Amino acid sequence: MAVETLTFGCRLNAYESEVMKAEAEKAGLDNAVIINTCAVTAEAVRQAKQAVRKARRDHPQARIIVTGCAAQTEARSFGDMEEVDLVIGNADKLKAESYEPMVFGTPLNDKVQVNDIMSVRETAGHLIEGMDGRTRAFVQVQNGCDHRCTFCIIPFGRGPSRSVPMGLVVEQVRKLVGNGYAEVVLTGVDITSYGPDLPGGSTLGKLTQAILRHVPDLPRLRISSIDSIEADPALYDAVSDERLMPHLHLSLQSGDDLILKRMKRRHLRDDALAVVEKLRQRRPDMVFGADIIAGFPTETDAMFENSLSFIAEAGLTYIHAFPYSPRPGTPAARMPQVGRGIARQRAALLREAGDRQFEALCRSRLGASENVLVERAGLGRTEHFIPVRVPGAEAGNLLRVHITGTDRDGLIGDALHVAAA
Repeated sequence: MAVETLTFGCRLNAYESEVMKAEAEKAGLDNAVIINTCAVTAEAVRQAKQAVRKARRDHPQARIIVTGCAAQTEARSFGDMEEVDLVIGNADKLKAESYEPMVFGTPLNDKVQVNDIMSVRETAGHLIEGMDGRTRAFVQVQNGCDHRCTFCIIPFGRGPSRSVPMGLVVEQVRKLVGNGYAEVVLTGVDITSYGPDLPGGSTLGKLTQAILRHVPDLPRLRISSIDSIEADPALYDAVSDERLMPHLHLSLQSGDDLILKRMKRRHLRDDALAVVEKLRQRRPDMVFGADIIAGFPTETDAMFENSLSFIAEAGLTYIHAFPYSPRPGTPAARMPQVGRGIARQRAALLREAGDRQFEALCRSRLGASENVLVERAGLGRTEHFIPVRVPGAEAGNLLRVHITGTDRDGLIGDALHVAAA
């Protein structure tokens, strides 16, 4: 057995798992399982611990290494697990020396190697060859967060906001395109905060424009979740470029002004609606998803209805709704709580509303021709990120597809020809 990685949580973790595997192998590590954890909810932490126990059962002789956000915020609880050989903090998990075999076999009180993440001031660019088994690749452009939303533990797992230099990002994208990747996704913890720590007035929009300008062979560029209030003028200009995919995911969290204030978000309901409208003015076919928390402390039925109605009002088609989960150490955990059952019911209603919007989007594509990147045999995604079944299509191809039908997951189509890059 070589090095196996198990990844929980965000797209940034998926990228970092590729880096960790490469760095661990460079250090000479083998027969090891690296579990890259998420701390966004208590359930995510529970699942990570469950994965640790399963990894030990499946690989009794392997070294079990735990890292990621939950390892950073709850280091001792993972270190106390008999199944774990080493706990590495987020500050060191991308360094080869953290995986050198000599670090193993230390006394119990030394197997937790977690430093003060709040003291970290730089994020190094890591050049990876690609992503295992995928046709799209994620590229880290930023890490950490300087904001303090009342529900969120992630800044204490990731540290302060810091940006990867623009030249390194462009170089990584160019490398991936040279290795055959047709789509790249820019990712980070709070990517719309990209740039202030770099010289030259860098912003996410300027970075996006630089990638499109300096990597002309890149067919498709995507941007992951954005904080809409931080969108800069260059980003609005960039969405007019057809190689930037017309799909953005908003870090919305609520559609009610009072709840947004209690979350300590920096936007209000009308601010988010204005961003959606402004982007659609630049790109009329733009579609949006959003993160929405259901049952945040003090949320009344009326407040929840404001979130529910926002989905149709903004025309959101991809909803990531989840019931609020109190994280110890956050201000929201000390606020008056909404019942867990109520929170789950509200999350289900949000998902149902999102499903209706998604179904309408799919119906609107019937009879159209779409550019589809085939991710695995017979299955790809359109520019709007809609899954589409294309019988007989081979992974890695960028095809022009005639949409003939819909199903519960998305679209069905027939390949016409290879799409022009």
